Amino acid sequence: MNTQLQRHVEMLLQSYVYRSSQTGNYIINDDTIKNKREMHRRRGAEIVKCNAEGKINKITPIGSQKEVTYQIHIRYLINHKDKLYLEEEMLNRISVWDDNEIVTDRQVMNNVEPIYMQPLEECEKRDYRFTYDRMAAVQYAERWWNSYNPQFKKFDVDCTNYVSQCVHAGGAPMVGFPNKSSGWWMKNKAWSYTWSVAHSLRWYLPNAKSGMKGREVTRAADLMPGDVICYDFQGDGRFDHNTIVVAKDQDGMPLVNAHTHNSRMRYWAYEDSSAYTPNIKYKFFHIIDRN
Repeated sequence: MNTQLQRHVEMLLQSYVYRSSQTGNYIINDDTIKNKREMHRRRGAEIVKCNAEGKINKITPIGSQKEVTYQIHIRYLINHKDKLYLEEEMLNRISVWDDNEIVTDRQVMNNVEPIYMQPLEECEKRDYRFTYDRMAAVQYAERWWNSYNPQFKKFDVDCTNYVSQCVHAGGAPMVGFPNKSSGWWMKNKAWSYTWSVAHSLRWYLPNAKSGMKGREVTRAADLMPGDVICYDFQGDGRFDHNTIVVAKDQDGMPLVNAHTHNSRMRYWAYEDSSAYTPNIKYKFFHIIDRN
């Protein structure tokens, strides 16, 4: 089975980039990354190089079959107005094998969160002053974009947990423990809804009474590294995803890091995402100091 499995992963890698039988050069597969390539072209950028690697994480016997979890790590070298930068993303996949035959293969789409609406008023009114260290938040975002800090719980839908950790690394203090419906915290193997649920963090950021607070701005271009973007993919009022700004492109637009579908230096608009719809709505939050 291992030989067939390795060939299967190699074939998937070729859907992103394959070697020309004539020149030996690696060629980007337009069919697979069409949306991403078109998105970058619209902003005046170009994917000049792409490579992909596969990694088998686990093989689990299930009766007479075997379930295989594996990852595909894709790197895109982007040229935007004569400046090069590297965008990366991870695809998590599961395949089921019966003897040496593949039964199913699918991408893992962890996009279902518990629905929790607007947080309650904070019951704690302590003075939590801090100056937000944006560089520290970005450094944390870069360090852990494709791995998980063992000091914190890992969630199947991990985007908000990751963003919360990044902002906390920038100096934003936790507040509200142990009330899950109030404040913003993770402690003693417990956490608030605002720490881990995208929709709850979206409501908490502009309304926090102490500690971390975000001031809503109208344009993505108004954000700085260390700020937060919230995404309502369906445009139905329920926010599904959060990212943290880690850099600005040559036009002054944000590039973001995220978890769940782990990615770094991704263009903020997510027009290349499978979750994108024409109804998408965004909220842009500038994290402010509490002096």
